[in-house]
Amino acid sequence: MSAFIKDLIELPFLQNAVLAGILCSIASGVIGTYVVLRRITYIAAAIAHCILGGLGAARYFAVVYDLPWLRPIYGAILTALASAIVIGLISLRAKEREDTVISALWAAGMAVGVLFIFKTPGYNEDLMSYLFGNILMVSREDLYLIATLDIVVIALTLIFYNQTVAVCFDEEFARTRGVAVEFYYLLLLCLTAMTVVLTVSVVGIIMVIALLSLPVAIAARFFDRVWKIMLASTALGIIFTMTGLVASYTPNLPSGAVTIVIAAFTYLITIIYFTIRRLPVKKTLSEN
Repeated sequence: MSAFIKDLIELPFLQNAVLAGILCSIASGVIGTYVVLRRITYIAAAIAHCILGGLGAARYFAVVYDLPWLRPIYGAILTALASAIVIGLISLRAKEREDTVISALWAAGMAVGVLFIFKTPGYNEDLMSYLFGNILMVSREDLYLIATLDIVVIALTLIFYNQTVAVCFDEEFARTRGVAVEFYYLLLLCLTAMTVVLTVSVVGIIMVIALLSLPVAIAARFFDRVWKIMLASTALGIIFTMTGLVASYTPNLPSGAVTIVIAAFTYLITIIYFTIRRLPVKKTLSEN
């Protein structure tokens, strides 16, 4: 712990990691609440895996056509938004089985990403960090982009809070009240897509859904108001990412994996605690 604090004061990359963890936790806490309430974690997972295609394509064109400004995260943003819109429209209008189409997009996105990575000259270590997560590799430029996306997510959430909550809880009632359900559902998916892009830099594509859902699942055990769950899950996300960063620093472990293990363990303890509370209390002999 002391070594981490000492290095945090001196090393810019560690400062970037802490700021990235805080910024990503804010968006994850807010949008993760919607994802859990709406029960669209499978859609969020599909978006998370689709962005590998965008990451690979952006890296390929940047290397092959000498485009140094084209960062992999730009491809991730475009792919995430495109896949969110496609999945949303299919869910709302298409007659195809939703789970089949989502699975197809999930697999196709991963496959396209693997092909681009395979054809890109050189060693693509930065893309592997997106796959498995490496918060220590977040650059200052990435941090600015994450902060910008964070502001967009929070601003849109504040502006359309009532409408998005209504769509999450009771879509048909919201429709009868004149709420444009399709618009706000697509907006929610786009916000989810941007949050996924933010979160992959911390824990990677493989574990992004855990960071979106676990803090919310824990917070929902203690609070029943949506805004309280958002605040609590944001705080938990910051605690988990910071604890994971500290715990993984000295033994040189993957910080994303450590973060998720800590979050999962906390969720397990929470489940056990509330299960014990619901158990009937047996009367003692003196009470009989």
